Amino acid sequence: MAVEFRGVSFHALGGARLVSDLSLSVRQGETMVLLGESGSGKTTTLKLINRLLEPTQGEVLVEGKATTNWDPIRLRRSMGYVIQDIGLIPHMTVAKNVGLVPALESWAAERIRARTEELLKMVGLDPSVFGPRRPHELSGGQRQRVGVARALAADPPILLMDEPFGALDPVTRAELQREFRDLKKKLRKTIVFVTHDLPEGLMMADRIGLMAAGKLVAVLPPAEFLRAGQPEIQSIVSVYKARMEFDS
Repeated sequence: MAVEFRGVSFHALGGARLVSDLSLSVRQGETMVLLGESGSGKTTTLKLINRLLEPTQGEVLVEGKATTNWDPIRLRRSMGYVIQDIGLIPHMTVAKNVGLVPALESWAAERIRARTEELLKMVGLDPSVFGPRRPHELSGGQRQRVGVARALAADPPILLMDEPFGALDPVTRAELQREFRDLKKKLRKTIVFVTHDLPEGLMMADRIGLMAAGKLVAVLPPAEFLRAGQPEIQSIVSVYKARMEFDS
């Protein structure tokens, strides 16, 4: 397994339990979507994978090794991390942002340049045009593309994505969702993708894990998720189906 949770709970300062008795396995090359409302525990679960948080109980394993036994810097550099507000470094050019982790890993300058150009092209940005620009010179969709390119720069086996398209306008969001769905088929990475949006989850997932109040309700392939009988799932699916009927 690429990632495994074994009876994991996480308590915040003050004792609030944000994740409770979580057991979950993410297979190599799988896209696991963690679906749930705000406060359901999905982002906390993501941060437990790259050791931004450590479990209060249980253990999280990455490539068979407990996260607490990894050097945290080495663990984080072995993963791409894409977040909603992108987190690009504003004084760096786009090219420097994309090449940041390879530079920290002491790649040769020519190798960094070639990798940066390859990834910018992959996410639909001309490196000769966008490479010299600063983040403030880009649109929201362009910045998000750069964020994906940066996450992939050192060719990590695992990609963590936390509401990556949530801050974009609906048209740009739909475009990037389609592009990333096609891109992930080529990349064959293990992806853990957090969203509160069921249509996005259905589009991206090999399996969907629904979280509610810090607990994992169910883990199912998209087609089975739509047919599942758990009340929490039925509630979400009924809203989705009503929206589909309205749009049609």
